[in-house]
Amino acid sequence: MATLEQELLRGWALHQQKKFAEAEGIYRRVIAQAKDNANAWCYLGIALHDQRQFEQSIAAYRQALMLQPNFPVALNNLGNSLRYTSEIDEADRCFEQAIQQKPDYLNAYKNRGTLHVWTGDIARGLHWYEQALKINPNEAELHRNLGVIYLLQGRFEDGWREYRWRWQVGDLHRPNISAPVWDGSDPKGKTILLCVEQGLGDTLNFVRFARWLRERGAQTVVHCQAALLALLQQSPALGPMYPNTLALETRVHTHCSLLDVADFLNVNAETIPSFESYIQPAPNLTQYWAQRLPKQNDRLRVGIAWQGTPDHQADIFRSIPLKHFEALADLPKVELYSLQSGFGVEQIAQWRGAAPLRNFGDNVDQSSGAFMDTAAIMRQLDLVITSDTSIAHLAGALGVKCWIALNYIPDWRWLLARSDSPWYPSVRLFRQPTLSNWQAVFQEMRQELLEFSR
Repeated sequence: MATLEQELLRGWALHQQKKFAEAEGIYRRVIAQAKDNANAWCYLGIALHDQRQFEQSIAAYRQALMLQPNFPVALNNLGNSLRYTSEIDEADRCFEQAIQQKPDYLNAYKNRGTLHVWTGDIARGLHWYEQALKINPNEAELHRNLGVIYLLQGRFEDGWREYRWRWQVGDLHRPNISAPVWDGSDPKGKTILLCVEQGLGDTLNFVRFARWLRERGAQTVVHCQAALLALLQQSPALGPMYPNTLALETRVHTHCSLLDVADFLNVNAETIPSFESYIQPAPNLTQYWAQRLPKQNDRLRVGIAWQGTPDHQADIFRSIPLKHFEALADLPKVELYSLQSGFGVEQIAQWRGAAPLRNFGDNVDQSSGAFMDTAAIMRQLDLVITSDTSIAHLAGALGVKCWIALNYIPDWRWLLARSDSPWYPSVRLFRQPTLSNWQAVFQEMRQELLEFSR
């Protein structure tokens, strides 16, 4: 019969496989047999945190610390969960206590830095990252995080240098081919495999570099997510596309991730290849949606999206509760249309706007491929208003007029302070003036939309 310690190890093995609910069940069974097992409570807190049940994870960590006050791991983990519930001061105290108990606790320094960066005190966050680097100067994740901060600040040269460390973190992989990595040299005459490395929005953002390279004499082959294949194939200027679920059969001289192209070209805010549009919707779908949404001179049609992928580490800050869009619903001559799919659509049932939130039906993007209908629909709208999700990048790549509501410390691509975007000429940025203050963002949008609709 397995000991309690062996059961905890079995739960952790499941956790490592991302079977969080199964791991939680094991931890709870251990606790049922040994309520004073501080390790079991801490493991339970981790499983709950990774299921985004932050209030419950906080309670589990508190129980672990009540049983074992000198427990730096539980303090560090409690600080992480408190960060997601915006308990900033208490989270900071947890990291401080963890460091006091274990002065070389690298993760506590890292997490303390991230806490302050996410909540707007970038200088303070950088201080704790620098302290962490004194413990381990070769910590790849720290260097990657520094790269993100420098890019956000517009320090592109420093940012690209540090962001290269992401390849050593362990969650990204280059293609398994014999061709070398492109080094940024003259691309003319070369066949370059361009690979994606992150999410759909990142691909929509950086696939522009395929066109840029081809305009300079390269032949490119883009290995993209299968979900985006149909959409990207509508734009011949981007070159041939293949799903990265299949092995590449075309011979290439070299390969490079789409994001690394920006690095190797030393792109900065003034030199980003900024096209009016570089992705096109399918002509047949454009015609179909044009017939379903004929132009009306007296109505302003606004598509909205509010929820990103919940798995994103900063989603709790960047996604917007749908209720905030209700501030726009009573404007005269404005019609709101939902562009949301998947996560977040359940919020529509609680819509209390003065006017209905219209939608395009459940079959959107179901038959032709990801974003295929949405891209064609966007071309029929007067404006898109969205949180920082792939919808924002789709609108920008299409050249559709788009307003993006940004959290206080946004993704690095949106930089700081400015209301325009060097990536997308059609985009305007609306920023939180203080942490979690969506109300001010939508008050500003409301006033601008009132002027726009006249």
